[in-house]
Amino acid sequence: MPHHSQTEIERKYDVDAEAQHPQLVGVGTIAVQGEPERHELVATYFDTADLALAQHRTAVRVRRGGHDAGWHVKLPADEGRTELHWELTEGDEPPAELRQHLRELIGDEPLVPIARVTNQRDSVLLQDAAGFEVAELTDDHVRSENLRTGATQEWREWEVELLSGAPDTRQRRNALLDEIEEHLLAAGARPSASSSKLQRALGL
Repeated sequence: MPHHSQTEIERKYDVDAEAQHPQLVGVGTIAVQGEPERHELVATYFDTADLALAQHRTAVRVRRGGHDAGWHVKLPADEGRTELHWELTEGDEPPAELRQHLRELIGDEPLVPIARVTNQRDSVLLQDAAGFEVAELTDDHVRSENLRTGATQEWREWEVELLSGAPDTRQRRNALLDEIEEHLLAAGARPSASSSKLQRALGL
């Protein structure tokens, strides 16, 4: 069984290198809590030789650094994505339980490294008027390597991910994301052209 699972609801935005991080203090019902935290995150993504997981909008990665280091499987869900998490292992061999979880998609096909993504991440927590942590806003400076072709890319993106204090209905969650988005777009952000860092790294 996974160590834990969660529903990931987020929006991603492309930003230019010189964009100023938006000041959301006192914006509507949202306020920034504390100073930004910086982490270097290094993620290696895995798939079969014919990208069977990517074809099913599923991603497998091992991430080192940050608060959620470990093995992750991301699966499509009705709202957002479902993320399953296993503890970090020695080396780059996926846990047997993780492979078992994907057996319907990959059978006995080996999982091979397909991309590496290094991310300098600055993150701040956003609170609502009652003081609940409703979202995390991250400023990511990303460098990717396509391990199949050797191609590399660099880009910057902002990401807003809802936290456990977010509203309890889909309509209100969307309203909160819309409110934050309004200020990100005003600061120069654009809705991301790629749904994930992996898609962008692979040029899908």
